[in-house]
Amino acid sequence: MGAFVPMRRRTGGSMPQLEFGNPLLIAQIVWLLIIFGLLYYVMANYALPRVERVLEDRRARIAADLHAAQQAKAEADAAMAAHRESTAKARAEAQAAIAAAMQQAQAEASARAEELNARLARQIDEAEKRIGAARDAAMGALRQVSLSTAETLVGKVGGRADRGALEAAVDRALAARAAG
Repeated sequence: MGAFVPMRRRTGGSMPQLEFGNPLLIAQIVWLLIIFGLLYYVMANYALPRVERVLEDRRARIAADLHAAQQAKAEADAAMAAHRESTAKARAEAQAAIAAAMQQAQAEASARAEELNARLARQIDEAEKRIGAARDAAMGALRQVSLSTAETLVGKVGGRADRGALEAAVDRALAARAAG
């Protein structure tokens, strides 16, 4: 292998791309302009319109989706309002039905209570009549027992007693006992 040979340094010390004295520089600039012009033409007439159509389609799709979402939200809000209204109406109807049932139950209970009170009043009246009849019978029997007891006592103590006076005394004693 050979020995290392150092590269010769240029005496100008500048970059070769910027050496305007080089005859290839003008050709490179011409080709640069031609390629740039072709690239600009292709981009302006083919690539950028396609990108613009894609962006416009995306923008239109997003706008349509937003519009559909707004319509769906409006429909959902309307449905929610209708649901709330129907719920409130059903609640009011249920409360009215409950109130009506309560009133009907109270009316039925009141009617049953009145019927029971009337029946109890009749039974009490009948019982009072039976008690009164039994008391009158007992008082009649008591009068007879008291009168015969009084006659026997008076007969044993002093002889013979006046039946009318004994009856009046027994009647007064029974009347005082019944009053007190």
